[in-house]
Amino acid sequence: MLESFDCAPFTHAGVTRPVFRAGHGPGIVVMHEIPGIYSAVAEFAERLVEEGFRVALPELFGQTGRPFSGGYAAGELLRACVRREFAVLAADRSSPVTDWLRALCRDLHGECGGLGVGAIGMCLTGNFGLSLMLEPAVIAPVLAQPSLPFPLGRRRRRGLHVSDEELGVIRQRVCEEGQKVLGLRFTQDRLVPADRFARLREELGSGFESIEIDSSPGNKDGLSASAHSVVTKDLVDEAGHPTRVALDRVITFFRERLEA
Repeated sequence: MLESFDCAPFTHAGVTRPVFRAGHGPGIVVMHEIPGIYSAVAEFAERLVEEGFRVALPELFGQTGRPFSGGYAAGELLRACVRREFAVLAADRSSPVTDWLRALCRDLHGECGGLGVGAIGMCLTGNFGLSLMLEPAVIAPVLAQPSLPFPLGRRRRRGLHVSDEELGVIRQRVCEEGQKVLGLRFTQDRLVPADRFARLREELGSGFESIEIDSSPGNKDGLSASAHSVVTKDLVDEAGHPTRVALDRVITFFRERLEA
């Protein structure tokens, strides 16, 4: 796993984390999901490298390479909930870790050059792509099953995990610069309510593109109502399957936004 990647520390504002990097071409920061960088996340990162991108994959929590399990995921979720870097219930402010991630995006853009960099967050990191848009270098944000804030109550169900000031900057970039945001979710995913995507459409209009995959009972693709991770654990890598269609759209989105 990640055999083609180099690993080196990256430090910003006194915080150091390991970052795995590989590939050549436009840069993409991949923010992994709970519980950490496990096999399906690594495979996604490796796929982006194969598609001609330079990938930076920071280790934000968990143990890189440890196999996925329910117990492992539950433990890392609980640990994330009490860490100051992650404000899991905040509807109107972003997690502090996004400042470090914006610095990583700047560093990757300086390394790769080009128009800018892409970023994809998943689950706990899913909405981070929005706050990363405060960094001008970020021009291709993807929100994969954005689960923060945890949807407890209507306000949090519609919450975007950014402040009003940050949302103003995001709207300005969409309206004045023509920036786009791509979002992915399964329709029955309780962590990513439909209200959240509705709010994104209200705020960003045509600047928000959504892919919502039917996981309702009896759906034609046999997807479980518990399906959550669109491009990793719940990906069915077969041509024509809706999760594969979503993955292909993510790659195309990065090409459209990042390649001159």
